[in-house]
Amino acid sequence: MSAPAVTETSLNPVVRRPGAALALLVAVQFMLVLDSTIVAVALPSLGKDLGFSQADLSWVTNAYLLLFGGFLMLGGRLADLVGRRKLFAASLLLFAAASLLGALAGSPAIMIAARSLQGLASAFAAPAALSLLMTVFPNGTEEEQQQRNKAMGVYGAVSGAGGAAGMILGGLLTDWFGWSAVFYVNVPIALGAILLAGKLLPGDRAEARSSGGFDLAGAVLSTGGLALLVYVLVEAEKVGWTSGRTLGLGGLALVLLVGFVVLESRLRQPLVPLGIFRKKTLRGANLVGGLIPMAVIPAIFFLTLYTQLVRGFSPLKSGLALVPLALCVVIAATNVGRVLPKLGLRGTTIIGTLLVVAGTLWATQIDQGAFFVEQFGPEVLTGLGGGTVWVCATVAATAEATEEEAGLASGLFNTANQVGAALGLAILVTVAGSATADAVGDGSALPAALTEGYRTALFGSAGFAVLATLGALALLPGRTPTSQS
Repeated sequence: MSAPAVTETSLNPVVRRPGAALALLVAVQFMLVLDSTIVAVALPSLGKDLGFSQADLSWVTNAYLLLFGGFLMLGGRLADLVGRRKLFAASLLLFAAASLLGALAGSPAIMIAARSLQGLASAFAAPAALSLLMTVFPNGTEEEQQQRNKAMGVYGAVSGAGGAAGMILGGLLTDWFGWSAVFYVNVPIALGAILLAGKLLPGDRAEARSSGGFDLAGAVLSTGGLALLVYVLVEAEKVGWTSGRTLGLGGLALVLLVGFVVLESRLRQPLVPLGIFRKKTLRGANLVGGLIPMAVIPAIFFLTLYTQLVRGFSPLKSGLALVPLALCVVIAATNVGRVLPKLGLRGTTIIGTLLVVAGTLWATQIDQGAFFVEQFGPEVLTGLGGGTVWVCATVAATAEATEEEAGLASGLFNTANQVGAALGLAILVTVAGSATADAVGDGSALPAALTEGYRTALFGSAGFAVLATLGALALLPGRTPTSQS
């Protein structure tokens, strides 16, 4: 995929090769997104070799999600405080070390530790990369907006395609080289990116860093609250939404997050200046950016289960079945920059959310029929809509951010994405399980009962996409605003 054409004079003067900088940031983002799914395909063989129990195997995934979701907001703020390029390089070094540890793991404990470190590194690298992209492509003049939109399109295309690519690549690497290959593949990419960062990415501005003390209490409250929230969401379906553990830990997460807000409102130099939430466009972007993953991620999850458990596809074939969706994400994301100036931010976003509504509603018709009717059509609409919304929401989330707020805005948006995906999946897995149990109780055979559960959950996905449409209508502006830095 070629980087968008850029005009050197309209960009940050410290970046001599913005196209090369974009390619580097895109490659790192692809690696991070890829890693969220590439391990999933390797879980059965990994679990068997390392002696995981069935109950503990899920923590290979959960450990990553817990640290990633819990530390995203802190990672975004650290990018502003200690320097984006410095944090970018340090987090990639940690990611490479964690990947090597995972490849060499000889026990469940070491593997879970490696995945936890990968999640932590990703939580720091993702907002640093997005804020660096904002620095390379500033948002001021109309020409600069167009350049940024093109860059965001490429960035969004890679983000959208990475998940599906992870399932395909994970299957190939596991079949050919064994499960350790899904970890080894990260090491040269991360180390190569570190070497190139100093040459291609803008240096850190000393004046953009905080001169005061670090808000340690705020960091503890925010990361603790978010990590607990993600833990509750990934475990609720297993232990029950009304269980003592779910309610107790959920209540503790709420207390920590409320305490964080109260603390930040009283500090002169808080970790997260609450004034950033006065930006209506940012609020709308985070709402839409949280709701669309609640729709799309569960839809992909249930279509994957449907192809394997009902239609009998292999993991690799199931991953290949998602290629239409991934390709449509790429097509939409790389072209939405052309539409944004004509239809505006609100109009383009709503078109995207309505496409997701249509795609997920179409997907509710699954019933072991022709692949084109059951999946290809729904994947095309959902992919086009998801790619469109991702770029629009990212543009909106970062449009009003000043130079000093870029990392924080990126961290908040990534947090909304991550928590939204976890929340949507937790809710709809419960919905699907309940509908499947009811169908079995009514005498349906297991394949039909599973299909009924997935169909019911997909209606929920469509509902979340409708809410995203309403959020975009209420909060997003017609035209893309600019920062007031």
